[in-house]
Amino acid sequence: MSSPYKDKPVEEWSSITNELIAAHPLSENQIVEYCLAAWNDIYCSKIGRHGFKIGEDIFVRPQIIGALLHELIPAEIVANNPKLWQREQRVDDKDIVYVPNNAFSIELKTSSNSSKIFGNRSYAQAPTENKKSKDGYYLTINFEQIKERSDTLPEITIIRFGWLDHTDWTGQAAATGQQAWLSKETYLYKLKTLYSKK
Repeated sequence: MSSPYKDKPVEEWSSITNELIAAHPLSENQIVEYCLAAWNDIYCSKIGRHGFKIGEDIFVRPQIIGALLHELIPAEIVANNPKLWQREQRVDDKDIVYVPNNAFSIELKTSSNSSKIFGNRSYAQAPTENKKSKDGYYLTINFEQIKERSDTLPEITIIRFGWLDHTDWTGQAAATGQQAWLSKETYLYKLKTLYSKK
């Protein structure tokens, strides 16, 4: 599928993004609800025979929180829509697969950065055969880190949704560099903020 933004000026990106989101089978409210439910599950769950709780008894690294969100958000969507959605099954699947039409499947990115998300350098490369396409719908989550015991638990700070193409990612130039990032225009016009911490 060719990019819906192909040959379109930046001035038109925002309206294209709104059309893409309106066409998606998950509503904006559903997406926010599922993400916040998954986040709350992390902090209300108990682990092991001692019933340890994250944020009270154990304080894990952001990478672990991101990994948990990567599992729990798809699980939440599937649990609420079991006939329509499934989790990643094959190497070329997106993280959250829409069974009736793969064009609506979603790639999920999380970050403890206050506002930015990052991808592997491969995101900036054209997809190859039998590899997951980096073009399509993206759900991005920014969240607060657990730094120390506190009376208040960390929160999700931003939930964004939209469409990204592999050309939106800029990979590190160095051969050893593994990171890719997005431009300011991409954040502004291709990812819509569905939720922001007040």
